[in-house]
Amino acid sequence: MRKKIPTITRPDPAYAATLQQGDREIPGKEDEAQVTATKTGTPSADVDADRHEAERAPDGTVAPHQVTAESSDPHTSLRAPVSARALSPTRKIDIRVNALERQEAALETCGVEPAHVVRAALRRAVKGWQLSPVFAPAAEERRTRNTQWQARTSLAVNAASLDVLLREQDPLDVLSKWALIRGQVEPLIWSEIDAILEEIAIRAASPHEPNAP
Repeated sequence: MRKKIPTITRPDPAYAATLQQGDREIPGKEDEAQVTATKTGTPSADVDADRHEAERAPDGTVAPHQVTAESSDPHTSLRAPVSARALSPTRKIDIRVNALERQEAALETCGVEPAHVVRAALRRAVKGWQLSPVFAPAAEERRTRNTQWQARTSLAVNAASLDVLLREQDPLDVLSKWALIRGQVEPLIWSEIDAILEEIAIRAASPHEPNAP
């Protein structure tokens, strides 16, 4: 026969003392606050205040001293500035540039491969250059017949300015795009060829620096 376990019919004072009555705190909460303060380096009084303030705050609000992840992340609050030029649409145009006949002799005797001089002049000329919507006719100066010196590349131009030139000069879109912009580009390149040839001549005429000891 199993032993009958007696039923407790009166309250247990030892157990009831551990329960929260009214506004009295549950034993062990103070110890929990002490542990939290030890881990975070925050005084236990501040930990309790944070807990009570978070409990009182309505849903969707943030305590003044709390910082959300969005506001603390610099990548969400700061954005790299975008230049206006990067936002402007562009179109690529194939260009072909020759030196002038009057530049042939200097190119052949400068001591540098003429094709390298023409390509260097092209890079200098288009650096920072912007297409103008005002049409410029191609120059009538005589180009060299030496096609080995020709510089060919693709040039990105402002699409809005090119559309203006197309509407005014080529509404049927039958001409090459290079024909629309060469009047602006070629004189710049020829000027840079002259400048490079002059730099080479000055460097060749200057005495060589003595070797350092």
